[in-house]
Amino acid sequence: MKNLLILMIVLVSGTIFGQEVTALQNGAKMEFDKEVHDYGTIKKGDDGHCVFKIKNTGNQPLLIRNAKGSCQCTVPEWPKEPILPGKTAEIKVKYNTSRVGVINKSVTISSNAMNGTTKVLRIKGTVTE
Repeated sequence: MKNLLILMIVLVSGTIFGQEVTALQNGAKMEFDKEVHDYGTIKKGDDGHCVFKIKNTGNQPLLIRNAKGSCQCTVPEWPKEPILPGKTAEIKVKYNTSRVGVINKSVTISSNAMNGTTKVLRIKGTVTE
């Protein structure tokens, strides 16, 4: 009788655990082609645009809720419509190159992704005269 009780507990636990694992596998997932964009050395006033490609590798639509630059000189644009499973989109970032000096800024992405609801992308480089 004791062995039967232990067997039942193990089976029920395994079933519950299996459902939790399945639940964790369902949802949107975001993967980026890169996490850092390096402008290298660019001249003051040069084009400060860059693009991060994002792919939804999950099985539910990915919603980018917000993208926020670390300062007013870093302005992101992101897709407002859902990114369907298997599809890609772009997050465009414009850095204001009117300031001379080192670039070390970030863009924080907020989403419904099951592999992390926030992701920090970075831009770096140097602006010269």
